[in-house]
Amino acid sequence: MTFFHLVYTSRQGLRTMEIISCHAARCCYVLDFRGVNHLSTRRSKLPILRGERFFYILSEPGSASSRYSRVDSLRSMRLHQHRRSGRVYSRDKYEHAGSSVVAETSNSYILDGEEGGSSVSDGVRSIPKVSIPSLPDGGNGDGVDFISSRFWEWKLKLIVHYDTSGSENTDSPPVLFLPGFGVGSFHYEKQLKDLGRDYKVWALDFLGQGMSLPVEDPTLQSQDREKGSLDGETSVWGFGDESKTWAEELVFSVDLWRDQVRCFIQEVIKEPVYLVGNSLGGFVALYFAACHPEWVKGVTLLNATPFWGFLPNRERSPRLSRLFPWAGTFPLPSSLKKFIEILWQKISDPRSVTEILKQVYADHTTDVDEVYSRIVETTRHPAAAASFASIIFAPQGRLTFEENLDRCRMNKTPICLMYGKDDPWVRPVWGLQVKRRVPDAPYYEISPAGHCPHDEVPEVVNFLLRGWIRNLESDGSAMLPLLDGESSEHGVCKDLEFTREGSRRSVQVQFYGSKLSVWNWLNYQLKALFI
Repeated sequence: MTFFHLVYTSRQGLRTMEIISCHAARCCYVLDFRGVNHLSTRRSKLPILRGERFFYILSEPGSASSRYSRVDSLRSMRLHQHRRSGRVYSRDKYEHAGSSVVAETSNSYILDGEEGGSSVSDGVRSIPKVSIPSLPDGGNGDGVDFISSRFWEWKLKLIVHYDTSGSENTDSPPVLFLPGFGVGSFHYEKQLKDLGRDYKVWALDFLGQGMSLPVEDPTLQSQDREKGSLDGETSVWGFGDESKTWAEELVFSVDLWRDQVRCFIQEVIKEPVYLVGNSLGGFVALYFAACHPEWVKGVTLLNATPFWGFLPNRERSPRLSRLFPWAGTFPLPSSLKKFIEILWQKISDPRSVTEILKQVYADHTTDVDEVYSRIVETTRHPAAAASFASIIFAPQGRLTFEENLDRCRMNKTPICLMYGKDDPWVRPVWGLQVKRRVPDAPYYEISPAGHCPHDEVPEVVNFLLRGWIRNLESDGSAMLPLLDGESSEHGVCKDLEFTREGSRRSVQVQFYGSKLSVWNWLNYQLKALFI
């Protein structure tokens, strides 16, 4: 068997190529870059080679396709087939080929050295493009499911707001969205309108946030203070002398929100749900799933915060918690009144809200006017400042984020990870740590997208969420989104394209699945052939 070798050398500073031999079926080009010191790497996708390196290009005749890899020595090699792209240029064209060296898609092969070899194919592979559905056009209401805003009285004086859609989808699985800190159910409007066409969908406001702020001051004032308020002194909500009976143990903590979610599912939804949580909502979703797996069909984490709360939990650390006599209950200590007022003025300033939104949204062309307006509106509620103080001084949960993950894994609760790669707060490293702890969980890294991928690229999140739910509901017969039957152990990168406001958009998604998910799918397909 003979091959066609092109040996790239340097002779008196001149670049030359030498033809050695050729094989009729396919051609292998060997380029020796020894002595080449001025190869342009700025315009070319070829790797920088230093020292004694051989550069192989193996091509199919007639298809103009090729791949290349570099090896340190001519050792035993393995031949792997890939569907990739490439084009081999002559000596005259190669010098100016630049980034267009790889341009076409067809069957090709790569030589991968067993010893001393390193493939560089990832540096030049073309990224497959996948067209996904756009959001339904809400201009005239066509194709958009109606959102119903409702209130539910959980306990005395504790009124919970929620949005719902898709109530007519009686045979479809329910999906419950949990919001991040400082926002509410309005942050999932794009999911309610779209996913409500296929599922029964709810979005909940946590107590102390959004439209679930208390309607009544939980504290009582003494007669002297009431007299002072009549004389012109301003009474501040939450800074009374004692708590009212219904609010004696009220504190806006993750334990309260976990119990709120439990009662909401049991009393309103009345069946196990798919939980989807962003940031704080992701923490609460995982916490609830770890404590009540019988009510959870699966959990999707959208840039979930890996911790919540600054003060120790009394059950976990009873001695340490004694150092903090106040932990978010009402009334708020008068000694902290000035501090809370200053902090709240800074946090609630519209300019601060604008700056925060700039941080968490990677694509600044995203329309956040509605989100901005709803946040500012919430900050003007008389209970907002005291509720904020209760939240930030509330104790940690009984379980840590890692313990919640371990419990969910032990209970075999399905988990899906969708993380915005450009999040300045919950960096991708946190998502990857979750992936390592729950290796069977599909992990989708989305870019450009920041802390709130569901609002920034709802087309992508809705597409992935639909596919994940379909995979679980079909017991694995439907493929996970972007898996396409390939092993995703080392990741699959694809460009997801969609139309928004008349223009074509593209978002890159890196998908990490597991060998297990592939084998489950293959096993199901094989079983189907014999049933």
